[in-house]
Amino acid sequence: MGERIWTPWFIKFVHSRGYFNIYTNFLKERALSISHRDAGVNYGRSVGPDSTLLDRNNLDFNIWQLQPLKKLKWYDFCFAEILPGRFVRKFSELGSVLKSVQLGNSVVLISLYSVEQRIVRNLICHLEKTGMRNYVFLGDNSEFLDDLAHRGHAVIDAIELLQGIKIRSYMNSDGFVKEVLAKAYVIQHCLNLGYNLWVLNGNMISLDSKLVEPSNQSVDIFTADPVDLIFIRSSQGSKKTWNEHIISRVADGVLPPKGDFIASLKHVSFVHILTRALENNGGGVRLGKLNEEIMTMELGPNMSNRSLSEGQSKMLFWSDSVASDSVQRQLGNVNLWLIDSDSSCSAVVCNQKQK
Repeated sequence: MGERIWTPWFIKFVHSRGYFNIYTNFLKERALSISHRDAGVNYGRSVGPDSTLLDRNNLDFNIWQLQPLKKLKWYDFCFAEILPGRFVRKFSELGSVLKSVQLGNSVVLISLYSVEQRIVRNLICHLEKTGMRNYVFLGDNSEFLDDLAHRGHAVIDAIELLQGIKIRSYMNSDGFVKEVLAKAYVIQHCLNLGYNLWVLNGNMISLDSKLVEPSNQSVDIFTADPVDLIFIRSSQGSKKTWNEHIISRVADGVLPPKGDFIASLKHVSFVHILTRALENNGGGVRLGKLNEEIMTMELGPNMSNRSLSEGQSKMLFWSDSVASDSVQRQLGNVNLWLIDSDSSCSAVVCNQKQK
């Protein structure tokens, strides 16, 4: 392919399919081939060769020594290191993965249940655009999760994770019950590790570069209406309350003891179930609302760019019942559909590493 190997279309082709290039650094600006640059070409010099031709008679390294792929460092387009293979299938793997994603003792848990892959890939472009890195995906599609883990995203397979829990009576339940249980157990692990936690779904897009934690230290758990958005502070109250008993109560809020599903199960949110379970628990944890810090906006055909840019921090969301084609069209109308026909981001945005 000659010189065209470094053109943007090739890099985009590689990235969209989850491939990686292997770069070899011969040090001291040496290369296997060199090019003569004319004046005006912006490569850091004026005129002349762009590197020094490698001399096989004067090598100060072993050219045949190749490291296993698992020992090589992996980087994205912005030369930020990524960590492929962070795939949680059991609880013993959860702690190390959460530690690898946390920033400032804060973790963002994003549920991908019932979210189409193209919607998820568009969400990832927004995460990359804003520079958010402290997230972990929770889902039940092992094949898709494996692809995301290969690309450097931290993922949790809820189906396999739940095989290790003691509450066996729920294991043959509906997918929503398992999603609720998986969220509850991941939350418990985060709190025990001392991490504050945001919990949201894949049908949401944060329009700000960072989820700002509520300043009110007297409140343990914040929720937002009418969406499944929660912030849980790793306080003594939260840790003490979030035990096996409250997890069972949360599960019972979805599937009553008789085994009959709630008639309107599709319309019951995790926030609603959690709030009800905590209120019936008799105190111990202090509840509050996120609405003062974050404005939630529902995606719709009449939404405008102006309405998205005005005012406080915003979280855009849409109902699970909205067809993906409609979501894509409406996001496109306000320039929030960021992927192209290759299902890759239409632009690469490099941000400074979050502190």
